Amino acid sequence: MILNIAAYLFVAIDDADALADRLRVRAEGDGLRGSMLVTPEGLNLFLAGTEASLRGFLDWLREDPRFAALHAKESWSEAIPFAKLKVKRKHEIIAFRREHASPLEAGQRAPAVDPPTLARWIAQGHDDAGRRLVLLDTRNREEVGFGTFQDALTLPIDNFTELPAALAPHRDALRDATVVSFCTGGIRCEKAALWLRHDGMDNLLQLEGGILGYFEQVGGLGYDGRCFVFDARVALDPRLAPLADGAAVA
Repeated sequence: MILNIAAYLFVAIDDADALADRLRVRAEGDGLRGSMLVTPEGLNLFLAGTEASLRGFLDWLREDPRFAALHAKESWSEAIPFAKLKVKRKHEIIAFRREHASPLEAGQRAPAVDPPTLARWIAQGHDDAGRRLVLLDTRNREEVGFGTFQDALTLPIDNFTELPAALAPHRDALRDATVVSFCTGGIRCEKAALWLRHDGMDNLLQLEGGILGYFEQVGGLGYDGRCFVFDARVALDPRLAPLADGAAVA
């Protein structure tokens, strides 16, 4: 079986070019495929390989104190769902193009809710203070088409940068709710939550670990369908089983 991981970490990187080169050399030596984004604000990783090779790579990466806290969400497949290894140097680990959207800039993360707590809120229909619960999907319309949380607020966007404008007409109607933003693995909801809270939406939380973290810890309670992923598996169900399980074609 092939181990697949999704991981990101906001952390200051002042040697992004050199780090990207080191990561490429190590990952190629380990026979890994997937994508790695290296930016001044952190790392974004989607990798697949044999369990021993991929765990060895992560252990090596965490030897750098900057990345010791890197947490990887795991899933399994019979084939490697990536055709090649891509290591890219970018400005952001997910393009949002707005200030006040990075924990490094803000000096703190946006408040988060963990998957077991969210599952309890979904089951009881409100948060622990009795406020109504609204789940905000920060993904694009193609991803939403494969599945989302029941009754989630979804937006007609094609790119993450469009989210603030698309959400604007709903802001007043959400003032009396506890809003939990979510995405695939946590990056987009983390950025969106920080920016929106800075913009005055102080009733907004982020789902820790995104949908994949929710599936990993809780399963599919309150979720309809699958979670789209950006590789040949296409989408994962709440058991983290792939919709398709064949090798990616270059």
